[in-house]
Amino acid sequence: MRFMSIITSAQTAHPTPELMEAMGKLADRETKAGRMIDTAGLMPLSTGARVTIKEGKLNVIDGPFVEAKEVIGGYAIFEFQSKEEAVAVAVEFMQLHIDHMPGWEGTCEVRPYWTEEMQRMCDPRVIAAQ
Repeated sequence: MRFMSIITSAQTAHPTPELMEAMGKLADRETKAGRMIDTAGLMPLSTGARVTIKEGKLNVIDGPFVEAKEVIGGYAIFEFQSKEEAVAVAVEFMQLHIDHMPGWEGTCEVRPYWTEEMQRMCDPRVIAAQ
């Protein structure tokens, strides 16, 4: 089952060299084990753009975005057997922040990829028939 971990924070501090090294070791381990498919940190909001739809009209807004309270700092894509396995690696990743970047606050959201099987599991007609 494929999962995406999304890292968000209201803080914009760059990771410490110690945190970068620790994250690199974790990423190397997960890649060699065949569980990590992709990962990356994202550039600051000032380098991005948003494409929105409001009242049926498209709008393109260049960063930075004043209203941004939290920023997606990076992501990782994994292949795991279970949600519990995905959460365990997310906990380990966040512990690295506690260990190597004291004072940092943020969130690691873990979400499974949508699949046809999940569509059937979420279909109210299928649930009612069970």
